Amino acid sequence: MTIDDQHYINLIINGDTNAFAILVDRYKDLVYTLTLRMLKNREEAEDVSQDTFIKAYKSMGRFKGDSKFSTWIYRIAYNTSLDRLKKNRKHFNDVAIDEFTEHQVKTMDNALSQLENEERNQAIQKCLAQLPSDDAFMLTLYYFEDQSLDEISKVIGLTPNNVKVKLFRSRKKLATIMKAQLEPEIIENYGR
Repeated sequence: MTIDDQHYINLIINGDTNAFAILVDRYKDLVYTLTLRMLKNREEAEDVSQDTFIKAYKSMGRFKGDSKFSTWIYRIAYNTSLDRLKKNRKHFNDVAIDEFTEHQVKTMDNALSQLENEERNQAIQKCLAQLPSDDAFMLTLYYFEDQSLDEISKVIGLTPNNVKVKLFRSRKKLATIMKAQLEPEIIENYGR
């Protein structure tokens, strides 16, 4: 059984610095993926991932445990990425949103679930990379982390209802990109 995060957090707060390495190990891949989604640049993402863990370490005493540790660390990653984006003042081209209907987005999800897991993940990753930062970040939590609307809303500081609307719009953008990117026959096969 895996020992839960809180156990290590208590150790860290009590001065056991080695315990932090275990948490870093547990979350570093995902934190990196999330920062890469936001920043679209490997060096920047590595930088911001490190910053995220440094900030988390320094403010460990303030972690109240009223949300999951993962939610808390993703929130730090999100805010740190936003700060970096503001600093860089880089604007990424927004994808034109095709007017996808609810039905088409469902079809998209069905098409994805038919793909082998590995293929599905690679396909989504490739298309996610082309989305605006916020959308890519949210969809990563949604698709790869199975975070609930509540958890995502805590991470990005919006109401669950706003997250629902944003997620829907992000999935429409993703569908637009995927339609263009993925072998059209995949969409064809499952689109019928």
